[in-house]
Amino acid sequence: MDLHWHRRDLRVTDNRALAACDDALPAFVFDETVLEHASPPRVAFMLDALESLREEYRGRGGDLLVQRGDPSSAIPDLAAEFDADRVVWNHDYSGLARERDEAVRAALDDRGIDHEAFHDAVLHEPGSILTNDGDPYSVFTYFGRKWLDREKPDTVSAPESVSNPGESGEIPALSDLGFEEPEGSIPEAGTAAAENRLEEFCDGPIHRYEDDRDFPSKGCTSRLSTDLKFGTVGIRRVYEATENAKTEAESEEEGDSVEEFQSQLAWREFYTQVLYYHPNVVTENYKTYDGGIEWRTDEEGLRAWKDGETGYPIVDAGMRQLREESYMHNRLRMIVASFLTKDLLTDWREGYDWFRERLVDHDTGNDNGGWQWAASTGTDAQPYFRIFNPMTQGERYDPDAEYIREYVPELRGVDPETIHSWDELDEQERPDVEYPAPIVEHAARREAAISTFERARGS
Repeated sequence: MDLHWHRRDLRVTDNRALAACDDALPAFVFDETVLEHASPPRVAFMLDALESLREEYRGRGGDLLVQRGDPSSAIPDLAAEFDADRVVWNHDYSGLARERDEAVRAALDDRGIDHEAFHDAVLHEPGSILTNDGDPYSVFTYFGRKWLDREKPDTVSAPESVSNPGESGEIPALSDLGFEEPEGSIPEAGTAAAENRLEEFCDGPIHRYEDDRDFPSKGCTSRLSTDLKFGTVGIRRVYEATENAKTEAESEEEGDSVEEFQSQLAWREFYTQVLYYHPNVVTENYKTYDGGIEWRTDEEGLRAWKDGETGYPIVDAGMRQLREESYMHNRLRMIVASFLTKDLLTDWREGYDWFRERLVDHDTGNDNGGWQWAASTGTDAQPYFRIFNPMTQGERYDPDAEYIREYVPELRGVDPETIHSWDELDEQERPDVEYPAPIVEHAARREAAISTFERARGS
């Protein structure tokens, strides 16, 4: 019998470490160190996913062992208690996760317990796609081309046998772990819910993805980011479904649209590789500026940004969606990040920390990569002189202000033309609604941001 240690792979099917077990005894340990970096939305989703996982195991005649403590002692103790032949798990790639896993390996070695780890959360593990000189890529384009050309691994089956440990332990409530209920809603968790989202996306929206993905009111994103974060669906299963969707495409354009979505999966793995080789990017700029960036300290501006009260409608809509749904459309993530780092010249780490606290799908590699891209401090980042105009972005990607008016109810009775010219209106011209004037002038802040980055470069 093998002890399978679940972490970010909360599913039974298409789980490489679990599939390698002849007879699996599954376990999950609530790690206090990991919980210190968690947040209410993510923990709430995880608990729901664990309940769903337990039910699936019970339906197969087994159960999920649940404990709370330090994995470096809990995992060896469980392996010894149940006389496991070995312990298996799937790799995680952040610096914190790798330190934890190394401590567990050392503890298992000390007690003479065999162990094996598998690459499961990515299609191509870090180090498998490198430059011709053998170095990790720092530019996505070349990484992405190789990623798309590589043969992808097949899905794997569920284990044939699952053990029932008897007394399996209770899955705690959110409050038991020291968390309050999340302010925003949480998507349904578990593999069945993930499969429903995947099927719904591949039945239609994926064939419009290339054209519609940047328009938040069109609902043309997969909403699978939380499932991939927690592993309630396997990445091989997702890729398989997209390949099936490609064969069902009715035109070259629809096929290209599927490949555009697949390239987003490649971005995910690109940022995973960046994090793997440069774990310090969580707190440090990937790209150094000799003069240092003179970030502003603007508590009022930061608070207005968090509350969705900047007076820039598309920015505020994105921040309010985050508050209501613990989620934000990807185009909006770029817009609000640009506004914080360029219009407010606030350190990207403030935004990253807020997203980490509020997003149910927060993923260290993806979110850090996105924030450093917007801040012009990351690998393959947005050039510092290309700064999103929030009004232009709103007019281009939400022309009828459908998204804006959904999340900014003060503007529901205001016509799109007025909304998209909000920054140009004086007090007398604005409708009598409880919505603020812009807190900064974009044109002036754009010039200030460029000057700041040029000083940092020593230009």
